[in-house]
Amino acid sequence: MYGNGGNQGGERGKGGAGAPALEVEGLQAWYGESHILHGVDLTVGRGEVVTLLGRNGAGRTTTLRAIMGLTGQRQGSIRIAGEETIHLPTYKVAHHGVGYCPEERGIFASLSCEENLLLPPYIGMSGNRREDGGRGMSLDEIYDMFPNLKERRHSQGTRLSGGEQQMLAVARILRTGANLLLLDEISEGLAPVIVQTLARMITTLKARGYTIVMVEQNFRFAAPLADRFYVMEHGKIVERFGAPELETKMPVLHELLGV
Repeated sequence: MYGNGGNQGGERGKGGAGAPALEVEGLQAWYGESHILHGVDLTVGRGEVVTLLGRNGAGRTTTLRAIMGLTGQRQGSIRIAGEETIHLPTYKVAHHGVGYCPEERGIFASLSCEENLLLPPYIGMSGNRREDGGRGMSLDEIYDMFPNLKERRHSQGTRLSGGEQQMLAVARILRTGANLLLLDEISEGLAPVIVQTLARMITTLKARGYTIVMVEQNFRFAAPLADRFYVMEHGKIVERFGAPELETKMPVLHELLGV
């Protein structure tokens, strides 16, 4: 048993409340002719924060994209709350309550901050109903979590700072009702004060029962937040350990990552 219910085995293949939030087994993925993932295995318990570590090109982002069905050919098994999704198109994966925040953010530059927040449809499977009929976070909840967005709610996407754009990208996912969040390098290139805001956000979401898988290059950001760590190299998982083991694993991380 790892962290908050990250059961490696035992619950495999079972749907319903007892199944882990995410189980990836023997995952292989390609971009065209390029074979990127070579048998990735990972399990994420409900309410856990798990971080994928690795150097650039290790396959971390491809793992998130493969979970969402955004790569080319895939083989293996991807179970979300016990349901097999490896053969599903991306929009059906999303309807299993999965939200993906890519590194490029993808906000609508011509829309205001608030218009961006009003746009996403409800796709989640549980949560509190919001004012427009969905069950994601309400605008008030979003603005409580990100006061900067409330101040800039009438500003166009192009006028937001990089940090504000990142907050908006994450906030849009929270509006959908997704409860399994895949976050790709959300702290990259941001000022320390914004990184601190994102760290508080992750702590708050974990307390509310969200499950989070993060790809992070910023080890100092990820280390205090994660329940467990997976280290990737050449498209494979080469190390896995829980937060209590972090200190003893630092020599290995220094060798693999240079941290």
